[in-house]
Amino acid sequence: MPHDDLSLAVPLLVDKDQHRLGCKLRDVETNYSLTSSGLTSSFKTVFHGLNALSGVGILSIPYALSSGGWLSLILLFVISTAAFYTGLLIQRCMDLDSNIRTYPDIGERAFGNKGRILVSVLMYTELYLVSTGFLILEGDNLQNLFPNMGIEVAGLEIGGRQLSVIIVALIILPTVWLDNMSILSYISASGVLASAIILVSIFWTGAFDGVGFKEKGNVSELEWNPHCSQLVMILCFILCSISYASMAVLGYLMFGPNVKSQITLNLPTDKVSSRLTIYTTLVIPITKYALMIMPIVNATKSWLPVSCKKRPFSIFIGTALVISNVIVALSLPFFGDLMSLVGAFLSMTASIILPSLCYMKISGTYRRFGFEMVVLWTVVLLGVFCRDIGYLHLSLGDNKALLVISRCA
Repeated sequence: MPHDDLSLAVPLLVDKDQHRLGCKLRDVETNYSLTSSGLTSSFKTVFHGLNALSGVGILSIPYALSSGGWLSLILLFVISTAAFYTGLLIQRCMDLDSNIRTYPDIGERAFGNKGRILVSVLMYTELYLVSTGFLILEGDNLQNLFPNMGIEVAGLEIGGRQLSVIIVALIILPTVWLDNMSILSYISASGVLASAIILVSIFWTGAFDGVGFKEKGNVSELEWNPHCSQLVMILCFILCSISYASMAVLGYLMFGPNVKSQITLNLPTDKVSSRLTIYTTLVIPITKYALMIMPIVNATKSWLPVSCKKRPFSIFIGTALVISNVIVALSLPFFGDLMSLVGAFLSMTASIILPSLCYMKISGTYRRFGFEMVVLWTVVLLGVFCRDIGYLHLSLGDNKALLVISRCA
């Protein structure tokens, strides 16, 4: 457009009211845009938070309740509250130092290189054992569906459970060779829906498929606004705590002291609702396994020379990890014991104890005595108590008075 035509199109004097109206409209549009994007971001964060907190450990919660009695539900909510509080502490640590991006960064900021190494070892060990738990879970449930499965190779008899673990490992193996995890990340995000399906299916089996709720049990055998982010975190923890507690109550009412380490092993396989629960349980580990193991692969590659960081080495490392997972899964067949180890020792240390200690060091709270310091040390002592009691259970065997702590963790 010529310059003259352009100057004719623009008024020489702009009415002040019109200008103010235009500014208000722009402010409204900006606020609407920020609000819409904020709501979308909050929804996504809640979804991803639920997906991260919801896991196969929910299947062993009824077993924990059967071991500890109804009062153990209090412990479940106490640990959940402590984990929520330490989640806020991690957020505060990140707010105190803009260079902090990851959990190992927090460990390094608090305790130097030793802190980074400790946090990294705990994280990767937990991921490794959770991946192993996936294989144990798959083997147990496939054997429950096909109890007569088994083969003999060169005079060596391979039982149904062992064969199931090997088959699942072969199915999962190609997923750890992928360079792009985006496809699996979208599929694994269905974990929230899967947990809901499992919970509803368990209720349906108990209410309408003849299992019933006969047992009464024992009382006891023993990037946004920080305020908004806290609300999102509260919502995530409340929803997950309710779902875990609901699963515990339903499973305990249905099977009482006879509930197994995975409630899916108690379900009658001739019912549609039971099969839906078991099939959903089988899908979750297949979609999440690679996402659990790839951080270990990437960390291992970072320690190697540049010449060893090519794709063939990634495939080799991933394959080696899968093989080692299979060996551990066959050596430690009881799913409940593995979840006890992960929950009591690793999760308590990484999720309760270390965040509190790191925050005290980074914020300088340890230098001054006050209410916050008392709360922090109370959380630390709670984590140490639950960790040691859970570890003691693993050492002593099936001690039901101790078992519940390691499961709730």
